[in-house]
Amino acid sequence: MTMAPPTEPLWQAGWYRPARALASPNWGPRPEGTDISLIVVHSISLPPGEFAGEHVQALFCNRLDWDTHPYFEAIRGLEVSAHFYIRRDGALWQFVSADARAWHAGQSSFRGRPHCNDYSIGIELEGLEGDRFEAPQYESLTTLCAALAAHYPIDAIAGHEHIAPGRKLDPGPGFDWARLRRALGWQTRAFPPT
Repeated sequence: MTMAPPTEPLWQAGWYRPARALASPNWGPRPEGTDISLIVVHSISLPPGEFAGEHVQALFCNRLDWDTHPYFEAIRGLEVSAHFYIRRDGALWQFVSADARAWHAGQSSFRGRPHCNDYSIGIELEGLEGDRFEAPQYESLTTLCAALAAHYPIDAIAGHEHIAPGRKLDPGPGFDWARLRRALGWQTRAFPPT
């Protein structure tokens, strides 16, 4: 009788095995005793509206060549990160351990609780705020959100626009919250009002 090889765990020290890992220096520890309870969905493209390059990865790792595009002058010196990044084709990258605090939300509040970076997971979708996203992105996002909720006490998901209204607009009206809700099967109260 042949024994099946042992399976590796999906998570190791906050790193999700199916994602391509590229460690960002832009992170810090979460406050002690903080439950990770929120997923924040963002959108990003660099330069805006251009896809498939490596500029987002370079930005999150402080390696963006600020002189390669005129737009980059407006963000010169920015030090940000997200835990995850999902390309248009659904490819998944991870930059910060989900156990740690990524620098994705900035000044923010969710349901009256400030400092969303402290207790959230940030997921960037390659796209432009207000535009539509691709089917492979929804598939990767659904799988990732389910894995996060199985590993952490996640009880809500919101867009950057919901936690920083008036300051941020992503992912915007092109993001299909109803599609994600159906795919995940989570209760309606876990999602932003539509």
